[in-house]
Parts: sequence; C-alpha cells; structure tokens
Amino acid sequence: MSNLSSFAESGKKIIGVAANYKSLLKALNKPHPSVPEIFIKPTTSYITEGQKIIIPEGFSVNQEVELGVIVGKKAKRIDKCQAMDYVGGYCVALDMTATCRMKEARSKGGSWTLGKGFDTATPVGEFIPKGSVCDPYKLVLWCTVNGKPRQKGPTDDLLFDISDLMAYISKYITLEPGDLLLSGSPPDMGPVRHGDVVKAGIEGLTEVEFHVEDERTC
Repeated sequence: MSNLSSFAESGKKIIGVAANYKSLLKALNKPHPSVPEIFIKPTTSYITEGQKIIIPEGFSVNQEVELGVIVGKKAKRIDKCQAMDYVGGYCVALDMTATCRMKEARSKGGSWTLGKGFDTATPVGEFIPKGSVCDPYKLVLWCTVNGKPRQKGPTDDLLFDISDLMAYISKYITLEPGDLLLSGSPPDMGPVRHGDVVKAGIEGLTEVEFHVEDERTC
C-alpha cells in the first residue's frame, strides 16, 4: 500500500458524486436516482490547509462539505460486500463548485469540468486512517462561513453509501491507491466571496480552515 497520507500529492484522480444526500434531494424536490451520478475532478484542483481558495475571474462559487474516502488498494469490479476492504482512510473535503458554469452545463447538457475542476476547487484536510473511524455512517459533517453555520449533516443520510459507490465506480473505472472519492454534500451549500473564511470538519475528528480570494487580487 502506498503512503496514503500524501494522497493530495500522489493520488491519480478525484471522483465526485452528485446529489447523494437524501435530504438534499428532498430540498431540491428531485427523485432518487437509480445509480450514482459521478464526475471527475483533476488532481490539480487539490489544495491543503494554508493554501487559499481562488475564485476564477467571472466565476460564482459555492462551498460543499463532503466526507472524502481515500482508496487503500487497487479495486476493479469489486462486490459491495468487499468494498470496505479497499478503503484506506478518510478526510474532510470541500467540493468547490462554480455555479455559473454548472447552470450553463446543465441547461445545455455540457461538461461539468470547469464547474467542478478549476484550480483550488478541492480543498482537503489531513488523512484520517480507516482504523480511527469506528463507523463512517455515524459521522456529522459541518461547514461555516465567517463563523456562521452553513451546512451540517450526518453521513447516515447518504443515498448511495461508500460500499455502493466503490462497487459501482470500480465496475467501470479502476480505483487506485490514493484516489479520492467525494461522497456527496448535505443541503445548504452557498456562495463564498473574496475575504470569506471557510471552516469545515467532521465532528470529533478533524477540521480545516481556508481563506477565499478573487483571482484578480492574487
């Protein structure tokens, strides 16, 4: 097994899952999908604590807190009952989303790449070994912006759980050590702007802080 603690430097891909919290689907008045809707983010979108979230010029960006699942060993066509054996650890992550680009992509059936994959769009916290998490479905994610509560949600609200996601994705895309799976975000994501401070965490485990800047001021 590779050194998973350096996943943000060595991981080959980031795979996200859209609208994977039942409470979010309810808030959006959307039906439950029959299979996960996945997307890819480039690893150049990673940042770690101490680096800044940079909003590209002309973009409107939302924050989305997520439980990150770090792949521990190569997984191809694995069964759901075996899937957790392939998990190496976890992290708290933010899936920064350019809502302006996503609105355009959805209306035209276009690519999500710019909306999800711009530089600094994947802030992540420290690696949490699998053994440090007794039950990944009894965690509470939270996020604040400038000290004001923004998101809070339990991981038992996931529509497709980690095993579902690992089995489904590995049917089509080989998962490799250090790859990051973003498992979805609870409701109440919202816009962030220049000067904001975004904090996110997993209750009782970890938290991170990132400052936001506009690209033109950097």
